[in-house]
Order: sequence, then structure tokens, then C-alpha cells
Amino acid sequence: MRFIILHENLKEGLNNIERIIGKNLTLPILNNVLIETENSFLKLSATDLEIGITHWILTKIEEEGGIAIPAKFLTSFINSLPKEKIIFAKKDLLLDVECQNYKATIKGFSRDDFPIIPQIKEGDQVELESELFFEGLAQIASIPVLSQARPEISGIYISFTKEMIKMVATDSFRLAEKSLSVDYPLEKEYSFIIPQKTGYELLQILSDKKGKLKIYFGPDQIMFEIPMVNVQHPQTRLVSRLIEGEYPNYQEVIPQKYETQAILSKEEFLNQIRVASLFSGKINDVKIKADPKTETIEISAQNPELGENKSSISGKIKGEKQEVSFNYKFLIDGLLNLKSSEVNFELNGEDGPGVLKPVGDTSYLYVVMPIRAS
Repeated sequence: MRFIILHENLKEGLNNIERIIGKNLTLPILNNVLIETENSFLKLSATDLEIGITHWILTKIEEEGGIAIPAKFLTSFINSLPKEKIIFAKKDLLLDVECQNYKATIKGFSRDDFPIIPQIKEGDQVELESELFFEGLAQIASIPVLSQARPEISGIYISFTKEMIKMVATDSFRLAEKSLSVDYPLEKEYSFIIPQKTGYELLQILSDKKGKLKIYFGPDQIMFEIPMVNVQHPQTRLVSRLIEGEYPNYQEVIPQKYETQAILSKEEFLNQIRVASLFSGKINDVKIKADPKTETIEISAQNPELGENKSSISGKIKGEKQEVSFNYKFLIDGLLNLKSSEVNFELNGEDGPGVLKPVGDTSYLYVVMPIRAS
């Protein structure tokens, strides 16, 4: 195997795939990146057996072949080289690297030892704007937490209908739903749960991408593919297992009405919660007092060791007067994911969930359970 590649192209490819590679003591081959030639493309592959990522780079191939190389080491080495063209040549299980005044030989492993990354070759597929999918996923991906008892809520629920994509995530204390309107032909509806790690990898891959995203549906796997811009060929492909089980009927926890509604400045509300959080106790509680008569929200917190803090914010408030405590971390997370200057904050008493919605945007909602008074 022998090929010549630009430093920046190889660096981008390695950055796309090496994040999923950890230190695997049971299967050390998984600590490697598989480097192969494929016609006029260099093909980089990595897997942790749950997620597989492949990245293709159009480059000058002089001789076909393949080898597995320790991924973290290779990435660090390439990052240290000058931003010039790099010449790679494989001989047996050694990879010679030459770049300007640098020459190195890296020990590798047979590509036959590297696991095969499955592909979804048949079945339904959809195509949509990658920026749209990225925007929706970014608003919910951080919410799930690992649960051995309920693995289905450890992931991100995605459902496809003829005109809508819904993305949902929860940790049982809060829930976020993002709706994306799309126009594509799909013969049947799909719903599935992807691992949170898959969601994070997609966000990294899609963060600077524009154009189309292709999604292929399999019985127990899903495949996301980003095509090259000027060539009819995939650039990056991610294959992931799906989480088994049925996602909870989350619609049951979304309130259909409210007792109190407040329209507030998002930035001012967010800042006051952050200030109050400095005085919060061990359970991260801040108290919200809503008064429709004075059209103010009072935010307070107290800690026996630190003291107490109170602040107020004016807004359009209607409904009942009430006092509810929330985990400030959950409120901050919800507000940070709103893409509007104003927030619609709906309260339903000490036992009912609160809801955060962006004013002027019905595509996103964030439900958060209150902290019940002891």
C-alpha cells in the first residue's frame, strides 16, 4: 500500500472517527484505526462494536492495501507534522510515514483482525438537510442518563412520520421534545431509540456540515451517511446499534393546560437563576414565586452556610398565584436550549410539571418536574 495525502484532509478524517475509540483491554484491536485504499479513496474506519464510523478521503493512491494502526498514537503523530503532503507506504505490518523533514515507521496489525463494520444495504431510507437534523439533536442530546433498570430512557427516541420528525429525550426528572417539519416520501413510519453516545458522535460529525444527510433504517441498526460535496460518494458513514425496548408514552407527562403562565426575557430569567444557584442548598433548589397581580416572578434560594438571595423579574403573567421549587440545573439546561429571546414558562403547582417553551416557536418544549416541599 502506498498513497499521498494532504495533512489537513487526513487530520479531518482522523478527528471524525477516533473519538469512539477508547482503551479496550479485552479486544485491543479496537484501539486501532483501519486504514485501507479503495479505488481513488483512502478509507478510515473505527468501531467500539456498538458504533462504527467510516470516513473516505479522495487522494492519490499508488498501491492498494490496508493496515490497522493505533488510533490515538497516529492522531497525535499526524497533528505534530507540518501542514504539507504526507507519503505513506506499507511493508508487511510496518507503515512508513514521510512528511517534509520527518520520517517514521509505525508498527501496525493485520487488517484481517479488524472487525467488519456492518452496512445497511437494503431497506427504507430518507434524505434531509443535515443542518436541520443537527439543530434538533443538539437541543435534546444532553438530557438522557445511563439507566441499567430502564435502558430505553438512556437513549434518544426518534420517530419519523410522513411530515414530521420528533426527537425526545428524558432522564425521568425532565423531558425535551423537538419537532422537525420535513418534506420527503416515506412509505411507512419509523420509530427507534439511539444510544446517547451515537447522538453525541452525530453532533460532532454534523457540526460543520451543510447539505444532505441520508438515513438508512435496519431492523436493529441505523446508518447515517453524509455524501461528498462534488463527488457522488459517501464522505462519512456512521452505523449504530439501536436500543431495544419500547419508549415510554411520554405524551402523558406533557401538560395540556397550565395553572400559571409567564412570558419572560430569557436572558434575564437565566441570569437570575444562575445568581440564585450560588445560594442553593444540597438539592440544588431554587424557589419560584409567580404573582399575576403584580406581574412579577420572584426567584430565591437560601443556604444555612452561605446566606440567601432574592431577585425579581417582570413579565406578562396570568393565572394563579403560586410558589414552586425547581432544580436550578434543570432550569438552566432548558433555557440554554431555547432559541428565542423570550420564554413561555408554565407552572402547574408543586406536584405538576413546569414547561419551558420558546415564544414564537412551537417546535420545542422542555418539561421539568418540581422539587416537592418536604
